[in-house]
This record gives sequence, C-alpha cells and structure tokens, in this order.
Amino acid sequence: MKLLADTAVWSLALRRRKTASLSTEEKRLAALLAEAISDGRVVMIGPIRQELLSGIKEQSRFEKVKNALQAFRDEPLESSDYEEAARLYCAETEGWNAVPSIF
Repeated sequence: MKLLADTAVWSLALRRRKTASLSTEEKRLAALLAEAISDGRVVMIGPIRQELLSGIKEQSRFEKVKNALQAFRDEPLESSDYEEAARLYCAETEGWNAVPSIF
C-alpha cells in the first residue's frame, strides 16, 4: 500500500533538531515515515512538495531538501482528489463522520 504523508509528518522527519526534543508521538510518526520510505511505499504530491520547500529559509538547505525529495515521484491529482481531501478535512474538523487515522 502506498503512503502519502502530509506536510506535518514530513516536517518532523526533515527537522534538523535532535530527536530528543520530539514528543513520543512525533518520534513515532517520524519512525513510521522512515519505515515506509525504506519499504518504497512513500509517494509525493506537488502541493506537499511545495509546502515543504516553501518553509525553508536557507538556500543551501532548500537545495538539499529539494534533492532528497526528488527520490519521490509525484502522484497525479484529479479534481476528485481535492474534493475527497476537503471532505476528509471537514469530517475531521467538523466531526461529520469518524475518519480513520492513517497512522
């Protein structure tokens, strides 16, 4: 099964700070992403790639992260993908229906 990690999970994995400062849950999520990467299950989408790169202040760090992310191909997106993402977001934030967590 493919895994599409959101920006927040990628940010945990790409942080330069020591993992000792991460919470137990943050460490768990970063470890799950690392495991999925090593298993070859991780895919990317353009909006997440852009969000990750847009948050980088230093040009050298930008290039390093950009190069690392090139290992993950972009999944094609359809309008229905955006609609489903919006539905899941609303279900989670507005309590419409129980939405199972990916992790």
